Amino acid sequence: MLNRFFPILDWVRRYTGETLSADLVAAVIVTIMLIPQSLAYALLAGLPAEVGLYASIAPLIVYAIFGTSSALAVGPVAVASLMTAAAVGKLAEQGSPEYLGAAIALTFLSGLMLLAMGAMRLGFLASFLSHPVISGFISASGIIIAASQIRHLLGIDAEGHNLLDLGLSIARHLGETSLTTLLIGGAAAAFLFWARSGLKPFLIARGVTPKLAAILARTGPVAVVVVTTLISALIAGIAGDGVLRVVGTVPSGLPVPSLPPLDLLLWAQIAVPALLISVVGYVETISVAQTLAAKRRQRIDPDQELIALGGANLGAALSGGFPVTGGFARSVVNFDAGAATPAAGAYTAVLMALATLTLTPALYYLPKATLAATIIVAVLSLVDLKALPRTFAYSRADGAAMAATILVTLATGVETGILAGVGLSLFLHLYRSSRPHVAIVGQVPGTEHFRNVKRHHVVTAPDVVTIRVDESLYFANARFLEDVVQAEVAANPKLAHVVLMCPAVNEIDASALESLEAIAHRLRDSGVTLHLSEVKGPVMDRLGPTHFLRDLTGVVFLTQCDAMRALAPALTERTLAAPRRETLRHTG
Repeated sequence: MLNRFFPILDWVRRYTGETLSADLVAAVIVTIMLIPQSLAYALLAGLPAEVGLYASIAPLIVYAIFGTSSALAVGPVAVASLMTAAAVGKLAEQGSPEYLGAAIALTFLSGLMLLAMGAMRLGFLASFLSHPVISGFISASGIIIAASQIRHLLGIDAEGHNLLDLGLSIARHLGETSLTTLLIGGAAAAFLFWARSGLKPFLIARGVTPKLAAILARTGPVAVVVVTTLISALIAGIAGDGVLRVVGTVPSGLPVPSLPPLDLLLWAQIAVPALLISVVGYVETISVAQTLAAKRRQRIDPDQELIALGGANLGAALSGGFPVTGGFARSVVNFDAGAATPAAGAYTAVLMALATLTLTPALYYLPKATLAATIIVAVLSLVDLKALPRTFAYSRADGAAMAATILVTLATGVETGILAGVGLSLFLHLYRSSRPHVAIVGQVPGTEHFRNVKRHHVVTAPDVVTIRVDESLYFANARFLEDVVQAEVAANPKLAHVVLMCPAVNEIDASALESLEAIAHRLRDSGVTLHLSEVKGPVMDRLGPTHFLRDLTGVVFLTQCDAMRALAPALTERTLAAPRRETLRHTG
């Protein structure tokens, strides 16, 4: 029982020296990647640089205790950072104590929500956000994030929470561009873009082993931080401070645990953003965790991941951090580096704590343009606009939902965009299930199989129509079934029997039961008998005590073949005796 809530008790028993070595190597590599990212994402969230470091310590330790993924790397991510800035920016001015307090309260409330969802085993709720909607939201967020960092590359002041406002603001201040800042930021971005795909083959061509080349390629952001910080310090020594916008003083030392602001009005104002950050963060986390687990044939517990992510966010809040989630790029690096257990995250936390204690004085002259370049390169990899035409080609409804999510997010900001995405996901689900696939079926000659008359060469009886229902029946689609049955009765004056074939019906709710009773009543008045076939056991258990089954004019048949033997015996026997042949029709 304890193992379920504390997965660490399971894997720690199998921990070996070899596992320790693999986890330590992965931790070193991820730490090198995480230091510049944590600073950059704090900047994106509108928070002091040290807050990014704080958010990369306690959450990793908490996840190591409660998480079920051996490779997931928890910490600050771009989308959650942008959503934090969007939510808190409406309540306080960046740089103020109130802004930091609101961000910490947002993190704490998000953690509580995730814990509550995990306790109630609500991991399935993430399924209501369709992949096209999430993909569209992440792509649009990536564009907004990249646009928001252009101001740091240019060294200008520009504000805005959507693409249009950002573009107009940048255009108004374009004349204030700092050439020095642009050169340093542009060079950093160009190198990072090249390093993502070109540095590894460059090193291999010069005799470096592929494994070492892969590790060195991931240190590209650290190299950029070191070089541009030295250049910035040199410029400051020659021309004085103020030529470049730098991170400035970063307090050294570990965060002091403290409670978030206990202001009920503040909590009410951030409740919706906290829920959105929780859901989006969880969807991203579980997607990454399951993808990596599948490669090792491991299992992820979605509900336990809610608890682990909730605990990680509480840890972030109590240590002065901001919302965290499982990052895709870091997790892939962690996986490729050989992380064997969640302990790799705990070792990363220790290394991040050492960096916070020892390296922060060296960050004073780190240009904000360098961090902006790091963010831009990282988030543009999230933008996948090519998926839009592919999705449209497969499903117009999904393509339209994806396009709408992108446009709403770009035009109004991330909060409205994700709300629109959630609404569209639910609407699509209800729309599709309100019009379930139903088929008029007939018997395949020479077999006991029944298939769609529009797709196969089948045999049907003139006075019997079989309607196969391919979805559970509930309030949203019950009326649709009534209309289908009524249309068949009206189109066939010789009809004497209607059979509802139910192999795919897993549930019938109260609204659908009333519709079935209405169908039976109308068919009785029309002189038509209603039958059921292939009803699943749990559904029969629910129908057993109802008036519908007691008053049913027909029979509930075990199989559709039994139904046709009883209702059209002569035709059925001839059909069974007929030679079997290719039955599929190539209909459009």
